[in-house]
Amino acid sequence: MFKDSTSVSTLKTPGNSQDEKRDELAELLTAYRLMCHAKNMTDIYEANRLVCKYVHSTSRGHEAIQIATGLQLRPWDFVSPYYRDESMLLAMGFEPYELMLQLLAKADDPFSAGRSYYSHPNSCREDRPRIPHQSSATGMQVIPATGMAQGIQYLEQIRSGLLKTGPQGELPVVVCSLGDGSVTEGEVSEAFQFATLKQLPVIYLVQDNDWGISVTGAEARAMDACEYAAGFRGLEHMRVDGSDFTASYAAMEAAIGYVRQERRPILVQAKVPLLGHHTSGVRKEWYRTKEDLEKHAANDPIPKMRVLLLKHGITEDILTEIENAAVTDIKDVFDRAVKAADPLPETIEEHVFAPAAITVESGTRTPVGGSKVVMVDAALHAIEEIMLQYPEAIFFGQDVGRRLGGVFREAATLGDKFGDHRVFNTAIQEAYIIGATAGLSATGVKPIVEIQFADYFYPGFNQLVTEISKSCYLSNGKYPVQALIRVPIGAYGGGGPYHSASIESTLLNIKGIKVVYPSNVADMKGLLKTAFLDPNPVVMLEHKGLYWSKVPGTQDAMMIEPAADYLLPMGKGNIVLQAHPRDIQQGNSLCIITYGMGVYWAKAAAKAFPGNVEIVDLRTLFPLDEELVFNTVNKHGKCLLLTEEQLHNSFTQALGGRIQKECFKQLDAPVYTLGAMDLPAVPLNIGLEAVMLPDPAKVEAVIKELLAY
Repeated sequence: MFKDSTSVSTLKTPGNSQDEKRDELAELLTAYRLMCHAKNMTDIYEANRLVCKYVHSTSRGHEAIQIATGLQLRPWDFVSPYYRDESMLLAMGFEPYELMLQLLAKADDPFSAGRSYYSHPNSCREDRPRIPHQSSATGMQVIPATGMAQGIQYLEQIRSGLLKTGPQGELPVVVCSLGDGSVTEGEVSEAFQFATLKQLPVIYLVQDNDWGISVTGAEARAMDACEYAAGFRGLEHMRVDGSDFTASYAAMEAAIGYVRQERRPILVQAKVPLLGHHTSGVRKEWYRTKEDLEKHAANDPIPKMRVLLLKHGITEDILTEIENAAVTDIKDVFDRAVKAADPLPETIEEHVFAPAAITVESGTRTPVGGSKVVMVDAALHAIEEIMLQYPEAIFFGQDVGRRLGGVFREAATLGDKFGDHRVFNTAIQEAYIIGATAGLSATGVKPIVEIQFADYFYPGFNQLVTEISKSCYLSNGKYPVQALIRVPIGAYGGGGPYHSASIESTLLNIKGIKVVYPSNVADMKGLLKTAFLDPNPVVMLEHKGLYWSKVPGTQDAMMIEPAADYLLPMGKGNIVLQAHPRDIQQGNSLCIITYGMGVYWAKAAAKAFPGNVEIVDLRTLFPLDEELVFNTVNKHGKCLLLTEEQLHNSFTQALGGRIQKECFKQLDAPVYTLGAMDLPAVPLNIGLEAVMLPDPAKVEAVIKELLAY
């Protein structure tokens, strides 16, 4: 059992043989060389500030704990460094030249091809620990890192061949590195809670230098990380002097050994000095006193290491040789990195997404002799078929496990059929539900998650934006996030202000995700399976008013259920009602471009104008079937865009602008738009709700006006 007061002071138990002593000495010398490299990298960056123009942080003061950690990680482990962890990267085997290519945003930057900041690594090299995409949002990496540990635990449980182990079957661990200032983030709490509840194999390495830019620990927190961890029963914790290499090595050796064997989480708080600037753009002398700087300088790990080596019998000449070699080596590689080529402009759009898995419609959409089902059952059956076929698939969210199976019964029976390790409930943790998918995907697990209502998506928004959506692009294609995020959406029957929201415009402002919105059984099943198979993050919006076809006029959402092999590619709209060729030829027709509940409002309104109306169901909002939209608008010359969302500044209005530009010469009337009133929320009262939302009568009035042009 680790205790709050643990502080390990020796590298290893003293060796009983000359060989063990030589091994220990060799490791100390390796660590010192790496420290000298890190120091000289900081020095040369500082001396060349005009060349090193992009913002960066360095590891000065943190070298001992970082190198002690990096030297002990193995190729089958996972690690989530943070933006000050260059020394850890050096210890894991990355060359100074590789790091400098990222510092200078060069084309051959092995992490992001010049797209991301210094010490924002990602790597899937077989000879080094795996590092998924790392963002700059402090504390945000803790949820994806915990998701990695969740994925490892699941692969262990099912004895999957996807689980990589050591040559003797050694199990992987996850190391998540973070600064003490970020521990106050709410999302860190969600990660700690989940790791402790599920007893995940993760080490939280907190590097505490007592500063968060200009904010001191005393100003920002009521307790330090170790004291905070003590409140999570089942999360072991220990302290170590992170400026002392031997103590740091022993502490991390103990922590890594504990997690590798016991498969439980631990937090290690390493107290370290901050010797560099917060970043190259935020200078330490702006806000730190002379006394504070001197206090931190007195705890510099490099002089401490030098004294230790002298005590071990290493001569002054050998140490001087190491130090001088570091100066020469770092200068040489820096000069080479400065001369390296910049990225080519034509590469800027590469790796926004990984290539889609499904590009053509396949399978049987309408089986002979099939039965009609409601949309919620089509989704349920699709998930069941996926989980039968893919053992690496899991499904979790609030109340989706056994007992309830989802508040809309959209997961009914799945928990009983597949077990609590594959279908399970979470706490109220939208950030964890969404963000963990990044870590799970990196391990090879294929997550399906659910946010209970669209209104509650926002606590998970940080993770979707900072971690998931940018992962493929900023890792230069190495780490797309395969995640299917299901979201019941929309208003009907008095759901009120917190269970009725439409959020598609908010989602569509995020680049790097896909958004689908089916309106019937066949599209639901075909798109859900395609979304699962897509190697990119997909948010699937499912109108809860269509789940059971209880809303008058939505019976057409019920259809014969497609066969298990049916797949519908994203980015393909569908014409659900065609205008009569005669009316088109005579100029007496228009098209309605819509999706979700709008399909049924449009179909009901079109009954008053037989032959005059053509309706396009977009089905996928991104990627969007622009070809179908523009061709349809050009064919009719008149267009109505219909949405359930509040209209102003929406996806629908933006689409109207694109249509106006692309189809201007063929338009016989302005592009009309119809959506909900611009109110902050959907009122609870059913009558007020009806006033706010579109309906067939409102659509009919707009059709009449538009046809009059």
